[in-house]
Amino acid sequence: MSTDPAPNKREFRIYTPASLGDAIRHYRNEAGLTQEQLAAMVGLNRTYLARLESGKETEQLTRMFRIFRNLGVRMTVEKADW
Repeated sequence: MSTDPAPNKREFRIYTPASLGDAIRHYRNEAGLTQEQLAAMVGLNRTYLARLESGKETEQLTRMFRIFRNLGVRMTVEKADW
């Protein structure tokens, strides 16, 4: 018997564009959405979403990761329970 309250819960440490892409892809697949469906939901072009999922670095991501590195922090994402 597991003492973990949420054994299927997955947490992603986001420190590179590739790790961000892995998290997006994981949660999109978990939600049963295609790239096209998710892109439409959030107002993105599907090809941009595909670039994010494949770990391509964008100017916005470069700036965001630079800010976090200089602050000595990293992002962690996990499925919300709300």
